[in-house]
Amino acid sequence: MHKFLAKLNKVLLPSYSKKRLDLSKATKIQKAIIAWRYFITTKALGN
Repeated sequence: MHKFLAKLNKVLLPSYSKKRLDLSKATKIQKAIIAWRYFITTKALGN
C-alpha cells in the first residue's frame, strides 16, 4: 500500500527539492506536503 502511495506522490505532488525550496520560506501547505511525502517514503522503504 505504501509503495503505491509513494509512486502516486511522485507523479502528483511537486518536488520541492528540485525547485530548491528554502524550508524557512515555505508555506504551511508546502511543509505539509513535504512531511506527507517523507512519511510515505519512509514507510514504503521500511516494508
